[in-house]
Amino acid sequence: MKRAQILQEIRKMEFERIYTGWRAKKFTQKQAARILGVCERTFRCYINQYDDESREGLYDKRLT
Repeated sequence: MKRAQILQEIRKMEFERIYTGWRAKKFTQKQAARILGVCERTFRCYINQYDDESREGLYDKRLT
């Protein structure tokens, strides 16, 4: 597995952990975005992609 693929898997796992906490109302969208190191708008994009395509939606398409 290449380094980029490993980092992508780590990013997906971290997003899923934060997404689960956000859904459980453990933190706000703003807090979740800050934890992931992205802006709120990017976090909302991730949410939409994840809701539409599940884990596959989180793949960075620039790397494929």
